[in-house]
Amino acid sequence: MPATGNVAVQLLAFNDFHGALEPPTGSNGRIGATPAGGVEYLSAYLHTLAASNPNTAIVSAGDNIGASPLLSGMFHDEPSIEALSRAGLLLSAVGNHELDEGWDELYRMQKGGCHPVDGCQDNTPFTGAAFRFLAANLVLDPTAADPIALRRSGWTSAGRTPQPLFPPSTIREFNGVKVGFIGLTLQGVGAIVSPAALKGITAQPEAAAANDAARALTAQGVRTIVVLIHEGGVPRGEAGQEDPNGCDGFQGPIIAIANAMSADIDVVVSGHTHRAYVCTIGTKLVTSAASLSRLVTDIDLTIDRQTGRVVSKAARNVTVTREVPPDGDQTAIIDHYRPLAAAVVTRPVGKAAAPIPARRNAAGESALGDIIADGMLDAARGVAGRVDVAFMNSGGIRNDLVPSGASGTITYNDAFNVLPFGNVVIVRTMTGEAIARLLDQQFVGMPRILQPSRGFTYEWDASKPEGSRVDRASIRIDGKPLVLTEAYRVATLDFIWNGGDQFTVAADSRDPTAIGTDADIFVSYLEKQSPITPGPQDRIHSTR
Repeated sequence: MPATGNVAVQLLAFNDFHGALEPPTGSNGRIGATPAGGVEYLSAYLHTLAASNPNTAIVSAGDNIGASPLLSGMFHDEPSIEALSRAGLLLSAVGNHELDEGWDELYRMQKGGCHPVDGCQDNTPFTGAAFRFLAANLVLDPTAADPIALRRSGWTSAGRTPQPLFPPSTIREFNGVKVGFIGLTLQGVGAIVSPAALKGITAQPEAAAANDAARALTAQGVRTIVVLIHEGGVPRGEAGQEDPNGCDGFQGPIIAIANAMSADIDVVVSGHTHRAYVCTIGTKLVTSAASLSRLVTDIDLTIDRQTGRVVSKAARNVTVTREVPPDGDQTAIIDHYRPLAAAVVTRPVGKAAAPIPARRNAAGESALGDIIADGMLDAARGVAGRVDVAFMNSGGIRNDLVPSGASGTITYNDAFNVLPFGNVVIVRTMTGEAIARLLDQQFVGMPRILQPSRGFTYEWDASKPEGSRVDRASIRIDGKPLVLTEAYRVATLDFIWNGGDQFTVAADSRDPTAIGTDADIFVSYLEKQSPITPGPQDRIHSTR
């Protein structure tokens, strides 16, 4: 007689961990008014919640690493991989930031081994992730990939035909019931990761790849399917202040993706936008747990043992408060790496009376972005002579500038937490026409507003058609109108020059001069300008 009754399966999900070993600070360290996050507390919550149901799987929607604080980032995020493995993570999607150092470096994160340049910096072996990456829509063409990356990765797939970078899916069995898991990366990953890091990689449409993987799972008798996807949406309200279990005013690319997915898919664990929500889209339960280990999504599935299908499903986001005892295993990992980073982490680099926020105003300008762009401009002029303007991409500013030392002292770690990517600032020549088109590209699709240096001002109008929202007549450099036919020297990051954030106009430039890494330039500026005060936020003006 076939088995009868129901099986209760629990999924514990998070996303966009970004190396948050230590509790995040500033606005990134709260849910509402509650201090939250830090891997010691995340792990404690995961273990407590998992203890309530033996049929539990801990999963992630990606961006576990990359854009990480110094304690993880300076060791190529090996500490975060070790910490999440110890916390019991089972499966993860691949986020865009997992690919920041190249797909071959992510392969090393999975398989283990010392870094090809820096070695094993803590003098212990790195054994790789105990959890499994899934990527149904990332395909590697060995004939188009960098041979060095192929060699470093130990790519061994048969032949020279394109193959999935990681397994598209996997099956886990809970008390006799099969559950299939599919991993997806946002298709637009190529627009936000350096092209060099993705050489040979193609990101296929998310829903089509999910549906292909779902068909393969159902052919194996799987009737409950969960998608882990590094793409998401945005509910109404300010980040960190929204109802973490709501879906009010929800919008974003995950809606169309979920609607295009097969009805065989039951749950979509999402991420990327750093927002918290629990939504129902069509027949699918769609969730996200904000970012930086501040929330855990507790998903409860009731599955009919006989049919293998979901009978009921529900989810809630649980705040990872710091009022519980920290996980001692995680403390041990942090304590292992902290002394190795101490001399760098604690070095004072300046002072500020209060935290300087990265949050942008209605026009898209940030008080912290102003400071970073001004530092880039000064550094560029010191090396390249005449430089007219510097632009900092908003997405590269990962945290508020929060002084952690006594009397408002800013440490190197505080500065690194703001700019963790190590992008190179480069000066190139652009025409005024190209600069105007660059500004227009900020408003194609989701706005990606560049932070300008002092002396550069302009206006934009949200009511105008996409791609023509910037009033060209309003663009000024040091008070003078932009001349479309004139050549200007522009400083920005190699990420932008290479077409990142879909700034394809940046390729219309010439005569590069490298200045230095963004973090080093920022630190130097803080040292020279201390005490630092917030930028004026008076360079970008908007009509809404």
